Amino acid sequence: MATVHLIHGYLGAGKTTFAKQLEASLPAMRFTHDHWITTLYGIDPPAEGMPLMHERVSSLIEETWTKCVSFGIETVLDLNFWSLDQRIATRQKAEALGASVLLYNLPLTDKEAWARVEERNKKLKDSFFISENTFKILKDRFEPLTSDELLTAISPTN
Repeated sequence: MATVHLIHGYLGAGKTTFAKQLEASLPAMRFTHDHWITTLYGIDPPAEGMPLMHERVSSLIEETWTKCVSFGIETVLDLNFWSLDQRIATRQKAEALGASVLLYNLPLTDKEAWARVEERNKKLKDSFFISENTFKILKDRFEPLTSDELLTAISPTN
């Protein structure tokens, strides 16, 4: 039986770094949303096009990761999982395919996260430039894990 690994954390938490470590150690197929977007649309796509780009890439990733799981392949989903609804829907989808689910929580203070984002902004590759204003605005979309979820969450120590 495959396991689907969900990685939750805010900007700068180290989700992609951790996802790459999991991918190599398991081994597994890793799906990182920002990598797909930047590969297809560049590191600074127009803001007005982002909703459509996000929808298209999300659809392709879902089609592909679910196929991997149905083939019994370990799967790492580096898709932020900022909303409870997204976490529930993905968990249900994975379990319907017969997979188990592990949820990893990468907590970080806003100060530490912003410092990491500033460093990442200096050498963009598979991620977007994030301004301090965007960092603050996006925080409103971030839903911490609920107490029920924390019972299954793992906080990596790296």
